[in-house]
Amino acid sequence: MPSELTQLAPAFRAALLGWYRRHARRLPWRERPGLYPTVVSEFMLQQTQVKTVLPYFARWLEEWPDFAALAAAPEERVLRLWEGLGYYSRARNLHRLARAVAALPEPPRTPEAWRELPGVGPYTAAAITSIAFGHPAACVDGNVVRILARLTADRTAYRDSVAAAKALRPLAEALLDHTGPGDHNQAMMELGATVCVPRAPACLTCPVREFCVGARQGRPEELPRLQPRQLEDRTVVRVWCRRAGALLLHRTPEGSRRLARVHELPSAEQAGLTEATARRGPLLARKRRGITRYRITELIHELPPAALPTHAAEGLVWVQQDELDALTLSGPHRRWVRELLAG
Repeated sequence: MPSELTQLAPAFRAALLGWYRRHARRLPWRERPGLYPTVVSEFMLQQTQVKTVLPYFARWLEEWPDFAALAAAPEERVLRLWEGLGYYSRARNLHRLARAVAALPEPPRTPEAWRELPGVGPYTAAAITSIAFGHPAACVDGNVVRILARLTADRTAYRDSVAAAKALRPLAEALLDHTGPGDHNQAMMELGATVCVPRAPACLTCPVREFCVGARQGRPEELPRLQPRQLEDRTVVRVWCRRAGALLLHRTPEGSRRLARVHELPSAEQAGLTEATARRGPLLARKRRGITRYRITELIHELPPAALPTHAAEGLVWVQQDELDALTLSGPHRRWVRELLAG
């Protein structure tokens, strides 16, 4: 830890916490503190913005108010309420975690024990135990990495945010307020989400500006220095096929790493067709989206049932249009299906 911050750590903590108590956003998991709301919010907030999570969190706690209720829920219902948040492995892991916690005489209280549970990494374990139990563990996510790199004007070229988090963890631990680690961690995350943002940080209103070497040196938005992600372009040709009021969908197999048992419009390959054959039908829609390191263009072509192979490919299902709402579709495909049916 840089010597200057070592000496000023108590003043830093006080300035940060004072700001947080005055300016923290009113969020439901803060309004209703507790272990279960904290766990649910941390899972939902992984790679998802707060404004997106809010309605999902409310519906989730209304349906399953505690670990026991979630543990008893059928997985299809869990996936249906998660639909639109993406990264469905989070929902499955949260469901599995609820079953594990519900089976214990009492929930674990240390980060090490929580990391033994499904879907819980170092950051999530620190967040849960510091907020719910006051365990002195520092949270280091992308927001915190950004704050720490700017505080110290760290110009190290990190491979990615994971490498940066590992290198900066000792600094985060040294700054941690052991008398209130939960509030300290939430204050750091709040600062990174609302003030020390990636572009155009609000340095003039930052409560810890006096401690920030990056702000004094100028151009803090250049920190942290992470190698740019190499994006790869992909094109997926999909099939829109209807018969007698039913729509052709593909159900991802049980053992898939992504989207297991989730429905989507079938790709040409999933429908047993070549892309050239699928492209013979009229183009109904061209959709673009990003998933991890891929920029994906999805082309949806309409084909008649007669164009499909005689023997149905594995995973294809015909679903009546009035039954679509009962199924779990991936979020983008739900929107596309609604648009196309309305059109």
